[in-house]
Amino acid sequence: MKATKWVTTAVALTLMGSVAIGCAKNEGTPSASPSGDTKGTAAPASNKPQEIKINFTAEPPIMDSSKATANAAFTFISAFNEGLYRTDKDGKAVAGLAKDFPKISPDGLTYTIDIRDNANWSDGQPVKAQDFVYSFKRTLDPATKGQYSFVVAWIKGGEAVTKAKTPEEVKKAQDALGVKAISDKQLQITLEKPVTFFTQMLAFGTFLPQREDFVTKAGDKYGAEADKVIGAGPFILSKWDHGQTLELVKNEKYWDAANVKITKATINIVKDSNTGLNLYETDAADLTEINRDQLKLYAGKPDNLPKPELTNSYLMYQTKKVPALANKKIRQALGMAIDRQAYVDTVLANGSVPSTGLVPGGTSDGAGGDFRKSAGDTQPKFDAAKAKELLAEGLKEAGLTALPKMKVNADDTETAKKSLEFILAQWKQNLGYEAEANPVPHALRIELSSKHDFDIVLSLWGADYNDPMTFLDMWVTGGEFDEGDYSNPEYDKLVKAAQAEVDPSKRAKNLVDAEKILMDDQGVAPLYFSTRAYLKKPNIDGLILPSFGQEWELKWASVK
Repeated sequence: MKATKWVTTAVALTLMGSVAIGCAKNEGTPSASPSGDTKGTAAPASNKPQEIKINFTAEPPIMDSSKATANAAFTFISAFNEGLYRTDKDGKAVAGLAKDFPKISPDGLTYTIDIRDNANWSDGQPVKAQDFVYSFKRTLDPATKGQYSFVVAWIKGGEAVTKAKTPEEVKKAQDALGVKAISDKQLQITLEKPVTFFTQMLAFGTFLPQREDFVTKAGDKYGAEADKVIGAGPFILSKWDHGQTLELVKNEKYWDAANVKITKATINIVKDSNTGLNLYETDAADLTEINRDQLKLYAGKPDNLPKPELTNSYLMYQTKKVPALANKKIRQALGMAIDRQAYVDTVLANGSVPSTGLVPGGTSDGAGGDFRKSAGDTQPKFDAAKAKELLAEGLKEAGLTALPKMKVNADDTETAKKSLEFILAQWKQNLGYEAEANPVPHALRIELSSKHDFDIVLSLWGADYNDPMTFLDMWVTGGEFDEGDYSNPEYDKLVKAAQAEVDPSKRAKNLVDAEKILMDDQGVAPLYFSTRAYLKKPNIDGLILPSFGQEWELKWASVK
């Protein structure tokens, strides 16, 4: 994502905190919902209390689905709220608040969706089609400043709302938006152009419903406190002790409450992995993320739970505010001077692999293949000598005698700090350049990045849906997540051509060619494709660690 564009992802180790969250895979044959039939799907009865304790490395930023971009936020939003669809253990869309899959017009533009009769908000009020209409219009309103509004702008007339200059223009554009409540329980959405994975996107956090009366009453505090959120999902956010603890309790008004077994989930914000492991080993936590050294202790044990992700980690350069970073050769030098294999071996050692391009391995190319296999290795390889030559040439072109002292932002978690230490050591050793590490709380890193207020930032991006576009449209000139102000007209042309292309093979080629340009430019410098290491108590059943979108999914979890 960035959040869709393109969250959470992202951090490979959560440790860095996710930039944004992930979304959906390409639509295929609709899968049967494991929760769609309330008969016979309940987990076996257990005499044990259905309570779970989770260690979480990042304080969630605001839990407003119109404004959220971070994986940490979307993880909780998806717990206490729900969209028309939900993502199952296989990454496929299953019926959520919708009765069934949408009726799609032959031209692929109009989606008609019936909402469940027993879909209710946690206070018992019925979920209405108008709640989705309001949510989409609010997200698109420029006054909301939602970075993920671009995905909602796929709806016909959506871009006109985002570009409206006055309240009157906004209202007029919203009235013309291609979404309407045909009745209280039937919603119709008309797209600007066909989006083959749109049903899956409707499970993404930005497309969740919002209650206008509740949002209006909460005002600026909406999404900022436990009593300032409301949802129609499996759980209720009952407690939010900022920086310390969050608590989810079962929502008895949820349409599928009969199949939700967890009655309480306590989430502790724990940034130090040693503290997290201690909590796990003393049974004060049932799920925790671990680092490379701890992973060795649990190799081969049933607790060991790897989480492969469609997530990349990369360095983003602010090319407008830092003139030196506008030079292509300087960017190339910085990226080429980092030994990515040594990075994953010495800092991570959790199954993550060195990047070979921007788009992570395992991502579909949108035409039936794997993007990385289609594109091959597009990223320049580690070459310290060549990097030093490029730096000298770049400095000369930029009229500089040396690089200015720059800060590198990152999260303030243990692994993120170690990542900064490694990267800066590589630059000093291979380029003779000393940068300054600037670890900050996750929410602050996200805020500074969104304001384009940084020199260089260590980021992660998790797929919003299983398609290369979720990674590549981020860097189109002026895009919501082009926070480094990168710009290349030829790149823009290829991405926009892919957005309009209906032939899957031609579309895939456009995206491959776009990535090649971005990697040659080193508009961003990828570092690795993420796998994260978790420990989970063997008696916790049905807990999902999605490869994109959220950190974890508790709807189908239970304690054996």
